[in-house]
Parts: sequence; structure tokens; C-alpha cells
Amino acid sequence: MRLRREARPVRLSVVMPVYDVAQWLPECLASVEKQDFHDWELIVVDDGSPDDSVKIVERWAKRRQVKGLVRIVRQDNAGLGAARNTGLGLVQAPLVAFLDSDDVLPVGSWSRLVRAAEQGESEIVIGRADRWDGVRQWTTPLMKRNHQTELRGVTISSHPLLLADVFAWNKLYRSSVWQNLRFPEEIRYEDQPAITAALLAARSIDVLTEPVYLWRSRPDSITTAPKDLADLTDRMATKQLSLESVRAFGDPEVTRVFVTEVLPIDMWEYFRGAAAADSAYWKKLVETTRQIWSELPFAQTVVPAQQRLMGWLVTQDRRADLIEWLSLLDSRGVSALLVDGRLEHPWQGEPNLPDFVT
Repeated sequence: MRLRREARPVRLSVVMPVYDVAQWLPECLASVEKQDFHDWELIVVDDGSPDDSVKIVERWAKRRQVKGLVRIVRQDNAGLGAARNTGLGLVQAPLVAFLDSDDVLPVGSWSRLVRAAEQGESEIVIGRADRWDGVRQWTTPLMKRNHQTELRGVTISSHPLLLADVFAWNKLYRSSVWQNLRFPEEIRYEDQPAITAALLAARSIDVLTEPVYLWRSRPDSITTAPKDLADLTDRMATKQLSLESVRAFGDPEVTRVFVTEVLPIDMWEYFRGAAAADSAYWKKLVETTRQIWSELPFAQTVVPAQQRLMGWLVTQDRRADLIEWLSLLDSRGVSALLVDGRLEHPWQGEPNLPDFVT
């Protein structure tokens, strides 16, 4: 369905999947309407939404004052990756962006990204993404590191930590980036393999310091929900897919940063999940942690010492000890377990305990 009669070329195509977001969608659309860049098409992919989300889009498109083109395509529910891929197949503009329908755009987001892309030749422009709970807005530490300085024409070889920015939606891409690239389907955390491949392939990348995206913090999202076997399986699979791309890239320093600084970022959540999970979860956690950190052990990553110890206990298949360590952390706190800058724990002095764990 096309909700504007004029059919002229646009400069920016924005792909927005929609599924069960009626609660948050009006705020998202209001932020689109407030953009000061109007030469866009919004490709709305109804991924079999069971609520009134698409009706909300239709009503908004008919009454809004902005001059963008809104197109709606419907499909049976197939997941976020498949919905984005459907949208990519309909892109008409030379520039592409993504928008999740429960998030919000700061005023001026698209104009900043488009201006940077059109002033230079980079294939990807990355803006800062802030977390947002509807009231508070904050920047995560790693996002601050990656966006503290404006960069023009860099590569992953010169700035490998950009691979930690695995999100699809705080970036602007030349459409050629997606010519032979799509998101994995039927799996969660589909952003990381696709965005890793895009960043590795990019001959040139720009980085902006300004926030261009507000990522809503939701209690029911996959990033905050309790970890189970299905979630663990998908998460580790996408890490492995991404690692394969990085290793194929063939830059040892990029691989080192990816394995020691990027891949372990969220592992503490899955280590903690092991305390209440069943034996199948534990088996998968041990197996995949060993596989991913086979060449550079988890104990050599740059996450905090208490997390490195969690990872070491997992790779040693010591579930009871991991649960004991988690209990100690919860009852005493990390600061109480630090003595002269070193982590005190019950396994001090074990002959096979790496020095760099603590």
C-alpha cells in the first residue's frame, strides 16, 4: 500500500518492521514527523502483527503534514530479520536506514546522517545511539568510547572496536552495502552477523558524535528477558557467525579486539543464567564458550575480573563453583572482594588458575 500519490525518487529509504508495538508506535511515528529531513520513503513491513499497529501507521500517514512517502507491505510473521529483508527488497533510494517501531529518533537524526553521507564517500555513517526509558536518556560506556571523536573515512582495521556497535538502526548505509547482504532469519540477535559483515566490507566509515537514535529500554525485550536455552542458542550462534566473518577478514588485531573486547560484553548475563537453568543450558554454555574462546581464552578478555572468573569456571565445567561465586558476588558485592586491587575468591592458588583471571 502506497500512502502518497507522488512517485518521484527519494534520497533515503527507511525500513521499519512492525509487530505488536501499538503501545510505543505513536511515539516512534511522532519522532519521524518531527524530522527536518523530508526526502524519504518509510517502508513499513507488517510482520503479521496481531494488534492494531498497522492501523496506527495508516491513520498517521493519512493525517500527517510531512512530505515523506509511506509504503506498507504485509507478510506472515517471520521475525525481525525476515521483515528487514523484505523491506530491503523494496528499497528505491541510494541511502538506507533502519528504524525499530518501538524506538524514537531525536530531531535532526536523518539530516545529520544524510549530510555526512552526501558530503563524503563513506559507505556507512554511524551515529551515537543512547538508551532511553521514556524519561531518562543515557549513553553506555562503550558507545561513549566509540563516539567521543568525529571520524571520517576510517576502516575496521584502523578502528576495530567499532565492531562492538552491532545495531542496524543508528547507521546510514549506501544501498550498495546491502546488494549482496541480508540479515539471518529465524534467529534472534540477527543484527550482529549482518552488521559485522557490513562493517568489515566497508571501504570507508564515518563516525558522528551526536545521538541519532534512542533505543527504548523495555522490560519485555530479548535483551532484558531471563535467559533460557533458546535465547542462549541463538546468541551463541550469532556470535559464532560473526566470528567466522572476522576471522575470514584476516586481520589478527581485529580478531584480537573482537574476541577479547566485543564478544564477551554480554556473556555475564548468560553465566548468571546458568544458576537457575537446566542441564541442557549448562551443556550448551560450556560447549559454545569453549568453542568461541578456543584460541584466546575467556580469562584473557578485558571484561571485569569477576566476569573473567565466571568464564573460566564455565570453561572448566564447574557449575557448582560458578553458582557459589555468583552467590558471593550477590551477598558481598564486588568491592568487598577486592583486596589491594586483586579479586579474592575461594579458588585462589589453584595450580591451573590463570594469573590474569584476577
